[in-house]
Amino acid sequence: MKRVLFSVLGAVAVFAGVTPSAAGDRYADRPPVMVSPDLSAPWVLQLGRAPGIVRQNRQIVQQPRLRTAQSAQPDRVQTAAVQAPAKRMVMRPQINPIYLPQEVAYDGPQKPGTIVIDTTQNFLFLVEKNGKARRYGVGTGKPGFEWSGTHKITNKREWPDWRPPAAMIKREAAKGRYLPTFLAGGIENPLGARALYLGTTEYRIHGTNQPWTIGGAVSSGCIRMRNEDVVDLYERVNVGTTVEVI
Repeated sequence: MKRVLFSVLGAVAVFAGVTPSAAGDRYADRPPVMVSPDLSAPWVLQLGRAPGIVRQNRQIVQQPRLRTAQSAQPDRVQTAAVQAPAKRMVMRPQINPIYLPQEVAYDGPQKPGTIVIDTTQNFLFLVEKNGKARRYGVGTGKPGFEWSGTHKITNKREWPDWRPPAAMIKREAAKGRYLPTFLAGGIENPLGARALYLGTTEYRIHGTNQPWTIGGAVSSGCIRMRNEDVVDLYERVNVGTTVEVI
């Protein structure tokens, strides 16, 4: 009986044109099918549905399915290029042009070469001859830190170091902001590119790494200028120059 059954199966295989070994190959592992990932290829467009899985080097790669609200078939392939979202740009406030350096008429009583700082309008004037002055925008003391008086420039520093006063360190610590006891000069230093020291006070005319604050009452009493403006002023005045803060 076994011999008869084997003969019948062999005859069927021969009749089909397939040998027993060839029939076994039908179920053997085949080499991986290499499929182009190009979703705009003609063969993809003819499918009508996105190929869920593409075999590449025996690794299964899940292809994303993109849906559109207008599509009647939610699984239909979206062939349009998908652009990455643009990077979000952080825009800082711009300085009001009124605070940029400019030559203005000046009729005050001060002699040429004197620096006059108007803390109400946030302007610094370098008095010149012939009823003129060079005017700069400045940042001045915030409420509670206003002051006035006359001093002379006692020192000048390029890229000055910063040593916050003990009172400032304590005051800021109470707000949860801890200041260093020393910070070397540089672009991150809040004193900026130049500093002009006023008498024996702790106040200075100095640059800032926050130029958008110019024109406001923002400091702990010091006079802030844009870095490029304080460099310009630094070159125009000397130690001994009189500074009037009004």
